[in-house]
Amino acid sequence: MTTATATDKPAPAFRFNKLGTGSFQLDLGILIFALVVLALLSQWLLLDSSDLDGNLTSRLKGPGFTGRDGIYHLLGTDQLGRDLLFRVLGGLPWSLGISGVAVVCVAVIGTFVGLIGAWYTGIIRTLVLLGIASMVAMPFLVLALVVVAVVGRGFWPISLTMGFIAWTAVARVIYAESRGLLTREYVLAARLFGVSKWSILIFHVLPGLRPTILVMAAFFFAVLLIIESALSFLGLGAPLNAPSWGNMLSDSRQYLVNAPWMMFVPAGAIVTSVISLNLIGDGFAELSRKRARAVEV
Repeated sequence: MTTATATDKPAPAFRFNKLGTGSFQLDLGILIFALVVLALLSQWLLLDSSDLDGNLTSRLKGPGFTGRDGIYHLLGTDQLGRDLLFRVLGGLPWSLGISGVAVVCVAVIGTFVGLIGAWYTGIIRTLVLLGIASMVAMPFLVLALVVVAVVGRGFWPISLTMGFIAWTAVARVIYAESRGLLTREYVLAARLFGVSKWSILIFHVLPGLRPTILVMAAFFFAVLLIIESALSFLGLGAPLNAPSWGNMLSDSRQYLVNAPWMMFVPAGAIVTSVISLNLIGDGFAELSRKRARAVEV
């Protein structure tokens, strides 16, 4: 039996083998999310602008309805006769796209701020921690109202707003993890040899943070998807004419009794995406724990 020394650099975060990642949760989550992404890609092959147009003669028809024009509506139609399957596919770039841009902003800003707070001491660390606390106290809904009032509703205003507000939790975790990594012997040795600050942070500390970043990115993707849907539901997210899942839920409010499928279709898309992202996050966390136990052996 061998014992890993403190001077060993962190091993690669995760390895994929022929049968998968080694985590059933991660494999299942990737499979489900891959199917969602394939559905997103298929819209450019199967959809055109006319597919999102309505037909009032086919309004509020249930799943499996075939209209007078011969079009089969697998998931039914909405109040304007628009096919719900095409609508939910058309909403993928909005709902997942906004959340994806936001989670990239969250990961980049949170990691950068956390590393800076961990590396420096004194007044700089105090200012970083004070800035994080100030951002936590900022009311998100009020900021969203201000953004909508100033620049209007749209893809980039909402995605960047969510990204620039939600990074604080990531920054706190990265700060705590980085302080521990900076005490490792291989980091101390690099500092003694005169390696620059940014080289140490990028090539010595950041690789050890990859499991944490991947886990938090997966979970925050799911959280931000729910937030985007809630903002669109309240009229603060995607434009009203955009087929985002939050807008589809908002449209279904008046038809919950007569056409409940209008709610079930976008809600099912949101739930499926959130479950897959949480499975991916749990899988990354499981692999991270296995990796940590393997290093200790």
